[in-house]
This record gives sequence, C-alpha cells and structure tokens, in this order.
Amino acid sequence: MANHPSALKRMRQSEEKRLRNASYKSQVKTAVKKFLQAAEEMSPDAAKLLSEATSLIQKGVTKGILHKNTASRTVSRLSRHLQPTAS
Repeated sequence: MANHPSALKRMRQSEEKRLRNASYKSQVKTAVKKFLQAAEEMSPDAAKLLSEATSLIQKGVTKGILHKNTASRTVSRLSRHLQPTAS
C-alpha cells in the first residue's frame, strides 16, 4: 500500500481511469456483437450498426483507450462481413 500523498492520489486516479476504460470497452464490444449478429442474419440495418461500431472504436482511439492499429484491424475485419464474397 502506498504511503505518500502523491502515490495515493495516483492510485485513485488509476482506479477511476480503469473503470472508465472498462466501461467504454464494454460499449465497443456490445456494438461489435450487435453488428456481427445483424450481418450474420443479413439484416438491412447491418451497415448502420457497422457505422456505429466503427464510430465507437475510433472514439476509443482518440480517448487513448484503444491502440490505433488494433482499432484499424478491428474495423477492417468488421467491414469484410458486409462485402460480398468473391467466389
């Protein structure tokens, strides 16, 4: 356990940030799951759900919650679900 006031403050800040980040990541995961379910069912609103998920992912990058390469890879993989197969 920390004893210095600055270390105690840093612990409080870290805990608040951890909770905030966990909440935001949960929102992103939920949006991604909704999109994947809609894409699998060939739902007409899948494109709208992709847009919402992409927006949340990019905002996560801006807030420093997600790494930009991770976000880019995730968006790329999600967008492939909407493209017709090349067979």
